[in-house]
Amino acid sequence: GNGDYYSSGNDLNNFTNIQPSEMKKMAEDGAVLLKEFVGHFIDFPKPLIAVVNGPAVGICVTVLGLCDIVYASDRATFHSPFSQLGQSPEGCSSYLFPKIMGLAKANEMLLFNKKLTAAEACAQGLVTEVFPDRTFQKEVWARLEAYASLPENSLAVSKQLLRSIEKEKLHAVNSKECEVLKERWLSDECINAIVSFFQKKSKL
Repeated sequence: GNGDYYSSGNDLNNFTNIQPSEMKKMAEDGAVLLKEFVGHFIDFPKPLIAVVNGPAVGICVTVLGLCDIVYASDRATFHSPFSQLGQSPEGCSSYLFPKIMGLAKANEMLLFNKKLTAAEACAQGLVTEVFPDRTFQKEVWARLEAYASLPENSLAVSKQLLRSIEKEKLHAVNSKECEVLKERWLSDECINAIVSFFQKKSKL
């Protein structure tokens, strides 16, 4: 990422700037787009390395479980406020987060909106390594340049061995998550939660 944030997640203005008659189509189109987006992470044949330079929210957090290495600045945070917004997990996080960090810690993030520091995310296995922000870019780029010199086919074959056994399961999880999320987007609970979020934000 560049700037202060890695990503602030999905643009929730979509929900406030749309006519009620268009909601169903928006939810259906959004679910298709999300399924394809996450599917590309699942199928990507080369190593995926995330370089998290600052706060990360939503989908950019959940797909980290599909990355092969996650480097983070010590000023990065990881937040997936799904229940706060009346939504549900995506990016295969409902399956991968409990595998990565254990059910108790995954519940804190995915059910109860806990925001993790970079150190916490690293301790729980979501992040590979944390670097001081002042040296972050320099240290990460040195590693990326070293990785770029490794034999390309060897990396791809090794990744396939590590990941292929889970691929079918991940696509099934992705499909189910998107189906549930589409229903959430159309629910009064979700719409009310998002409206409430913007009302609180406008008072700040």
